[in-house]
Amino acid sequence: MKQMKHPIGLQPQSGSGLTMLIVALFFGSLLALGLKIGPAYLDDFTIQEALEGLDGTDGLSRMGPAEVRNLINRRLSVNNLSGFDAKQISIEKNGEFVVIKVDYEVRNNLFGNVDTIVHFQHEYELKGQ
Repeated sequence: MKQMKHPIGLQPQSGSGLTMLIVALFFGSLLALGLKIGPAYLDDFTIQEALEGLDGTDGLSRMGPAEVRNLINRRLSVNNLSGFDAKQISIEKNGEFVVIKVDYEVRNNLFGNVDTIVHFQHEYELKGQ
């Protein structure tokens, strides 16, 4: 039998179907994980934007915690963030600053009895005008 000569570096490669299947399952699993966890990070980004947007709000330093919480609830409802409980936000007054602490976790069912838990913790020191 005559062997074919190949240019240097262009040797034929034999890939097995099993290897391709394992690679496809691995990347499919990463995609599924991203689709399950991704929305939690997008919601957290929306919460951060809503809270950072409070900085410089007229009369913020004169508002009580209930009024600030009401303002936060309105901002979150405008951004269509319904799964977040505003009770997970603690609001404290520190002189002319309003200190807002957010500490919550999001649980998602991945498959079967396997769940994911994503924990978020933020602290903001805001000053009104």
